[in-house]
Amino acid sequence: MLKLILQISKGLIRNGNARRTLMFYGMLVALVMLFAGSTFLDGWLREHALLFLGYWAACAWITFSAMLLAFFDLLLVRAAARRERRRLERDALGQAAPSHDENPR
Repeated sequence: MLKLILQISKGLIRNGNARRTLMFYGMLVALVMLFAGSTFLDGWLREHALLFLGYWAACAWITFSAMLLAFFDLLLVRAAARRERRRLERDALGQAAPSHDENPR
């Protein structure tokens, strides 16, 4: 069971579209939990201390997970942009530099 969870997690992290979808829905769930916990469920959560702590810990965990995924995505996008910029520079300099084999005389 643990291997399956690890494989699914690796797949979600490595696929950019899945990672961004996971971030979106994670933040959406966290916002709904924030709204519901501070309006509809406020009185009920205050009556049950352990549920109060568990509810807000789950909300914080979901938010923190989405933020970590966003930071990871930011690092991957920056690395891809840097790699592409180097490739473009290498291609541009390769075409612009004169060949040493040609003799201009």
